[in-house]
Amino acid sequence: MQLARVIGTLVATRKYQGLEGIKFLIVQPLDRNRQPDGEPVVAADGTAQAGPGELVFIIASREAALALPEKFVPVDHAIVGIVDEVDVKNVSGGFAHSPRTG
Repeated sequence: MQLARVIGTLVATRKYQGLEGIKFLIVQPLDRNRQPDGEPVVAADGTAQAGPGELVFIIASREAALALPEKFVPVDHAIVGIVDEVDVKNVSGGFAHSPRTG
């Protein structure tokens, strides 16, 4: 599971049977400091609620195909959660609170 930021949408005129009604979003994977990590990818929205600017959880490979209503559809990435806030323990032992943005 990896954090990512939704940076766009993808419109497909034709979809594989079983993917009808599933949104495709462009997401930018993030590292542990919430900085871009690699190239953006297309992810099927398993939550049916994610939108541009939101911080989300994505999964890849076989697990992505299992995260959608129709199992074993051909997808490489899927959004499985929307992040409301992030609390990260810093070196001094306190927590750095980051509320939901977007």
